[in-house]
Amino acid sequence: MQKQGAIQGTPKTAVRSVLSPDNLALIEAVARAGSMAAAARELGLVPSALTYRVRQVEDALDVLLFDRSARQARITPAGAELLRSGEHLLYELDAVAERVKRVATGWEPQFTIVADNIVARTTLFELCEAFYALGAPTRLRLRSETLTGTVESLMAGKSDLALGVNADGSSSYAGVHVQPLGDVPFVFAVAPHHPLATAPEPLPDSLIGKYRAVAVADTTQRGTGVSIGLLSGQDVFTVPTMQHKLEAQLRGIGCGFLPLPLAQAYAQSGRLVLKTVQRGPRVARVGYAWRTTPGQTSSDPSASQGRALQWWLAQLAHKKTREALLNHPTMT
Repeated sequence: MQKQGAIQGTPKTAVRSVLSPDNLALIEAVARAGSMAAAARELGLVPSALTYRVRQVEDALDVLLFDRSARQARITPAGAELLRSGEHLLYELDAVAERVKRVATGWEPQFTIVADNIVARTTLFELCEAFYALGAPTRLRLRSETLTGTVESLMAGKSDLALGVNADGSSSYAGVHVQPLGDVPFVFAVAPHHPLATAPEPLPDSLIGKYRAVAVADTTQRGTGVSIGLLSGQDVFTVPTMQHKLEAQLRGIGCGFLPLPLAQAYAQSGRLVLKTVQRGPRVARVGYAWRTTPGQTSSDPSASQGRALQWWLAQLAHKKTREALLNHPTMT
């Protein structure tokens, strides 16, 4: 939909000046809030100032980003495309800034690893100890994210290596190389005093859906994230980490799937009851990932920038290391 009376032939410099991260965030806020006034309150702006900035972007692009014919500001197809493309632009800007910092040295000044909750913390720390034993000038930084938030951290340039990303083939990530870490079986688990503990097996979804589920929140900063294993209409208790999910299910607050390496010891001690379900077994295929340099197609670690990244990829090439990261008995 094109604007009526919009400026024709707007210079590229004017377009680039309005496509700033701040303006993209502002447009995303309006689309999410559903009105200019609501977005202005959320952002701490005067409504007239917000409206003016939106119109500046519309004038520069010569399009309408929002349909104002109703009381709500409904985003147009052009506006939705701007947000979609702008998201990739923000990822690239963040990633370029991080890459520039590493150009002049073989060892990265700082190497950031983002790990999903599914990764065994004990094994991860053992690898960190081995890295520091090298005496390298690189400072390590660990981040913890969940689900989409893990690969998002990598794509935004906030991390150099991601452990525990989705590797089932259903998702592809531009500029990111993914290698398999392994498969993690999940089991449906409840506390011994939970009503489902004594229910006949296999449990149907119609019965499971009557009880509260415990879910780990997706830590994505853009979009709504994903939910796994939840049923339509089911009550949900959302927690920040897999360890919180385990604690909630041990207390009988809710039910749900847990990684077998995490649940097994508690099942053996009688603190959890493992139940079969009609929907069948659930297996998560996870991987590790790093950003590739422009035009790079080789999976050879030596082709990747940074000696720290080379070292970590060399460790992950060992099958026993990958298994330990997923199957360590103390996944805490």
